[in-house]
This record gives sequence, structure tokens and C-alpha cells, in this order.
Amino acid sequence: QVQLVESGGGSVQAGRSLRLSCVASGYTYSGYCMAWFRQAPGKERKRVATIDRGGTTTYADSVKGRFTISRDNAKNTLYLQMNSLKPEDTAMYYCAAGAQYGGSWWCISHDYNYWGQGTQVTVSS
Repeated sequence: QVQLVESGGGSVQAGRSLRLSCVASGYTYSGYCMAWFRQAPGKERKRVATIDRGGTTTYADSVKGRFTISRDNAKNTLYLQMNSLKPEDTAMYYCAAGAQYGGSWWCISHDYNYWGQGTQVTVSS
């Protein structure tokens, strides 16, 4: 049974940092695309960052230079380091996994099969 469990969310002031973690189990973690998505109240879910099985990353323009996605395949864990947080970063953050059958482009062009329950990030001004 595939399971993704996020942690690390919280309430911080603008300019501060948070690190989200996502522990995966129940599948061959190293062969999957991993990603972070976020959804603010009343808005659609959006992809924040992706990392493929080889470590290639992509970022939404809104977080480039501030957020860093990484993975530790030995620990089956995905991370999102969020620096210089802004109020507009406030959202529920979700970890997602999807089997990768192509190059790094696969991770931004295909759906993700598995999702965590989400962790709330709130940034105040």
C-alpha cells in the first residue's frame, strides 16, 4: 500500500523559512517522479516543484530562487526547503509521486498517482 506522509508545515512570518518533509512507503521510491503541489483556499491546486529519479528539478516561476526540492532515496524522503516565505505562499502543501517512464520531462507532463494528506503552511505579513 503506497503511503505518503508530509510534515513540517506551520505558521511563520514573512521572510522566514520552513522545510517540508514527505516520507514514502509501499513502492520503489527511487524510480518515481516526486513533486510538491500547493492549494490555497478557493484556488486550484498548482505544481510547485518536481524532481525526477535522477535528481533533475523544476520549479514554478513564483518560487524559483526561494524554494529547493530534494530527495534522499536511501530514506525514501522528499524535502522542500522554503526560504524567504511570502504571504502568497500560504496554502496546503501536498507531496505527490508518479512512476517515471521517460526523461525528466515526464515529471512535468504526466499525472501523479499517489498523494499525501497535506501539510498547512501559513505565512503572515
